[in-house]
Amino acid sequence: MTRAGSGSTEPRRRPQLRRPQLRRPRLRGAAASIAVLGTITGLLLAGGALPAAADTVVATIGVGASPRGVAITPDGARAYVTNQDGNSVSVIDTATNTVTSTVGVGARPFGVAITPDGAHVYVTNTDSASVSVIDTATNTVTATVGVGTRPTGVAITPDGAHAYVTNQGGSSVSVIDTATNTVTTTVGVDDLPTDVVITPDGTHAYVTTVGSASVSVIDTATDTVTTTIAVASLPDGVAITPDGAHVYAVSTGRSGDGSVAVIDTATDTVTTTIPFGFNSYPRGVAITPDGARAYVTKAGASVSVIDTATNTVTSTVGVGTTPYRVAITPDGAHAYVTNLNSDSVSVIAIDRAPTLTGTPTPAAVGTPYTYAFTVTG
Repeated sequence: MTRAGSGSTEPRRRPQLRRPQLRRPRLRGAAASIAVLGTITGLLLAGGALPAAADTVVATIGVGASPRGVAITPDGARAYVTNQDGNSVSVIDTATNTVTSTVGVGARPFGVAITPDGAHVYVTNTDSASVSVIDTATNTVTATVGVGTRPTGVAITPDGAHAYVTNQGGSSVSVIDTATNTVTTTVGVDDLPTDVVITPDGTHAYVTTVGSASVSVIDTATDTVTTTIAVASLPDGVAITPDGAHVYAVSTGRSGDGSVAVIDTATDTVTTTIPFGFNSYPRGVAITPDGARAYVTKAGASVSVIDTATNTVTSTVGVGTTPYRVAITPDGAHAYVTNLNSDSVSVIAIDRAPTLTGTPTPAAVGTPYTYAFTVTG
C-alpha cells in the first residue's frame, strides 16, 4: 500500500487491542462464609440431595396388654405408656425404642400426663378410682391419690401446680394439688367426661364429655364451668395448638362416622368440622410443636394427618390394630401411637422439610476450606 504523498510502501499495522482482565472478587471473612453457605444451600435445594419422604413407621415396640395412653417427657428421652389390661406402665427409651422398665400401678390404667419439669408421671386407674404418681428418677410409684369414679383423662397445668382428672362415673373433674398430691376441689361437668387438655397459659381446661356430645370449658382460676360447646356424638380425645388458639376435639360418632371439631378458643365456638366418614372411629389426637399438623388415630389401623392451616387430611399412615392415643416428641420428629389390640406402640417418623444449620468460620481465598453443616429433616 502506498502512503499518500510518499513514494515508499509500508504495511499498515493493526492497532493492538488489550483484552480486559476479569478479576475475581476476593471474598474474605463473613462474605466468604455467606458465599459458601449460599452455595451449599443452593446445591441441596436444586440437587434434590435430601428428598422429603412421607410419614413412615420406623419402629414397632411391644408393650403390655391393651396399651391406652401415652405421654413423652419434656426432654423427649422417654415415653410412658399405660397398659390397661396389664395394670402397668411401660417406659420406653426413645433413643433405642425399647422398653427399659415396667411400673406396676392401679387397676386398668388409662390416661397419663407428665409434669413440665419431667419429674413425675400421673396415671389414672379406671377401676381403682385413683391416680398413681410415678417418680421418673426411680420409676417407682411414690403416691396414690383417690379421685372420682372411673377416672380416664388427665392433664397438668403449665406451671405444674395442678393435675385435672376426668371422672367418667361421677361426671366430674378432680383437681389435684401436685405439691401435696391431694384433691383440692371437684368440678361438675357434663355427662361422662373422657379427656382433658389445658391451655398453654393455664387459664382454661377443655373437657370432652362423651355422654353429652359436648366440650365443657373450665376456668382454672375459679374451677367453674364457664361454657359448654356442642360437638358431634361421642367426643373422645382432645388437643390444643401450641399458641392456644384452637382446640381439636375428636368425636367417634354413633355409627363410626367420626369427625374432628375445631374450636376457636377466643369465642369458644366450633369453626370447622373435619369429617372422616363411616367406620372411621377416630379416638386420639396430638398436634405438632409447630402447630402445623394434627395426628388423629382411627380404626382400620391408621393415623390421619391434618394440615391445620387448611384443616384437611393430607395423608394417612398405617399402624397397628386399633390405634388409640398418640403423643409427639418435643422436637416434632416422631409420633408415638398406642395400638390397643396389638399390644404395641408404633413410632412414626414425621416428614419434615430438610433444614440446614451452622455458622461457617471465616475463609480465605487460596486456602483449602471445609465446614460441616448439620442437616435435619
